[in-house]
Amino acid sequence: MIIGIDTSCYTTSVAVIGENGVLHAERRQMLRVKPGKRGLRQSEAVFQHLQNFPRLVEDLKISQVKAVIASSRPRPVSGSYLPVFKVGAALGETLARVMGVAFFETSHQEGHLRAGFFDRELPDGPFLAWHLSGGTTELLLVKGVKGGFDICKVGGSSDLQVGQFVDRIGVALGGPFPAGAYLEKLARQSDTLESLPVAIKDLTISFSGPDSAAKRLLDAGITPQELARRVFNCIVHAIAEVTAAAADRFQVDRVLLAGGVASADLIRTALLKEAVLKDVGLIFAPKELSGDNAVGVGLIGYDLINLG
Repeated sequence: MIIGIDTSCYTTSVAVIGENGVLHAERRQMLRVKPGKRGLRQSEAVFQHLQNFPRLVEDLKISQVKAVIASSRPRPVSGSYLPVFKVGAALGETLARVMGVAFFETSHQEGHLRAGFFDRELPDGPFLAWHLSGGTTELLLVKGVKGGFDICKVGGSSDLQVGQFVDRIGVALGGPFPAGAYLEKLARQSDTLESLPVAIKDLTISFSGPDSAAKRLLDAGITPQELARRVFNCIVHAIAEVTAAAADRFQVDRVLLAGGVASADLIRTALLKEAVLKDVGLIFAPKELSGDNAVGVGLIGYDLINLG
């Protein structure tokens, strides 16, 4: 078995990958955010991870462990660092040393990409991937390599992350943090086709403009349902436009969408209807594995072991 660990900004996760890459067990615990707040300090998140981890593993039935792997940084680039990921890396390395097995490190982003192909084969050639979450809005040109991915960022957001945009408006409308599910529920109660103005330059989106426009509309008395729908319409149109341009530029026809924001059914359904994407094969990560989880991390460990 392979033990995978991911300690992100808002979720403590453990996964166990068994023989033939089958998911043996998975546990995760969202970190607690006080009502009305829009996030946690790193020190608060670190403390909660240390509290959560023993509880997540206490009832796991694990035997014949061959390796432990943890996401030790946000992205596979030089200088990528957040204290929360060092918690999982330290716990993972400690477990591996006590058990006398191999310890591997990967990145949180690579875990998301690998989880996106949990129920399908990895592509042979390059593909595009969106990592859409509270902390990241990146369009990536990706190629699978031994036990991981060769990743080049080619687009994304220039300022506000897409998840931050959703959370800011959702909390402003009285929802909890994170606010994605709450905002989507509101949006489903409106059928408006209106969107929010969004600036796109080359393959880069600015969500700070739509954020400001949404707050002005809220002050002007727009209904929560219509505002929520405009937020989702804005995200869909922006992602679709940039995706189509990138697919044409890099001559790829497959695009993976992963990350917590990509789990919204409203976004998935709407993107499939976008005319500019009619020649692009959209691949959605399994809904239950779109948010932060350790399954993709564990699968990378499984790949490394099986590739020697």
